[in-house]
Amino acid sequence: MARTNDSVPVAADRDVPGLIVKFGNYPLHHGGVGAIRSLGRLGVPMYAITEDRYTPAAVSRHLTGAFPWPTTGAEEPERLVDGLLRVARRIGRPTVLIPTDEEAAVLIAEHQQPLGDAGFLFPRVEPELPRRLASKQGLHELCVEHGIASPAAAFPESLGDIEEFAAAAAFPVVAKNREAFTRRTRPAVNGTTRIETPDGLLSLARDWGARPGVILQEYLPREQAEDWIVHAYFDADSTPLAMFTGVKVRSWPPHAGMTANAYVVDNPELADLAARFIKQIGFTGIIDLDLRFDRRDGQYKLLDFNPRMGAQFRLFESESGIDVVRAMHLHLTGRSVPEGEQRAGHRYVVENIDLPALLAYRRSGYTTPHAPARASGTELAWLAADDMKPFFTMLARFVRPGAKHLYQLWRTNRRGSTTS
Repeated sequence: MARTNDSVPVAADRDVPGLIVKFGNYPLHHGGVGAIRSLGRLGVPMYAITEDRYTPAAVSRHLTGAFPWPTTGAEEPERLVDGLLRVARRIGRPTVLIPTDEEAAVLIAEHQQPLGDAGFLFPRVEPELPRRLASKQGLHELCVEHGIASPAAAFPESLGDIEEFAAAAAFPVVAKNREAFTRRTRPAVNGTTRIETPDGLLSLARDWGARPGVILQEYLPREQAEDWIVHAYFDADSTPLAMFTGVKVRSWPPHAGMTANAYVVDNPELADLAARFIKQIGFTGIIDLDLRFDRRDGQYKLLDFNPRMGAQFRLFESESGIDVVRAMHLHLTGRSVPEGEQRAGHRYVVENIDLPALLAYRRSGYTTPHAPARASGTELAWLAADDMKPFFTMLARFVRPGAKHLYQLWRTNRRGSTTS
């Protein structure tokens, strides 16, 4: 058994490994490293699908074995399932699947029979639900259906629809790729993109083709909003076995990208809202929700629903030593999940993106009133005293993708919009 926090034992099943499942080329993923460390420290054998043998995840001392498998995320599902079945044969025993992206989460949900027959363990969710939740349009429709607040949105089907929208909408507006599964094959925008003017929208729309794959969404002003996150694990009855709430201080790209700095903050109202929504839709498994509190009307508006582990999940751990990945492993291996309060005031920092985010937020003057004045503790995404190699590997590989990302942001800005 491993002990965390106040010497509370966490008794994981060391005979059942975990497998990090990721599709696409994003080797600098701190969430995968966090999951390897979280279960590896409990003595659980950990395996990972990696782009190559020299990613941060692949060099972690807590990793039992890496399966180098370069993918784009756009392969035919049958090919990806066959690859997972080959991995199952190599591991040779029941294994808990831990998806780190929407493509992996949806693939697992929609191919439960062959993957389950191969010995993989995963929450048995309704097969079509993760795809609908990962879709911006599908999520918006579910929010409307169940009375959950979300930003006003339009789903244009043609350039004519966009022209009509541009003539009537209040700007700025936000454009997002409508389906999570086109972001790597036919992305309309590079992430969440704030568009300042009708001319800027029409300029971008010329490249979107006859059937624009975008959602155009109400912009929630930064000075009137605050970004919150919910991470949880739900059992087959959609009952939360672990539930956490926190507030984002900074993200990269600013105000819309990956969490760079966040705090654990108790928010019973938000926890109740998330639990109610999950119960209504009948989801089971890990969730990572992004919500924006709109001070103008006092509502939490659901922006994104990730039906899988979030990259910043290690922000959250209970006094019993439980995070969402540990909760899932314990539950799927037939063990109880200890109860415990979340560590209020704890901070999470992603070193390689928090510095540029800090500079951007200082220029904008944005503040987070609910963030504690002082952290009760800090966890770094990359640097860990018992596992140093991932940090140095991240530094060695960070220069090229960092420069590429900044160039993409510059191109977006040049075309009359800002990623925000």
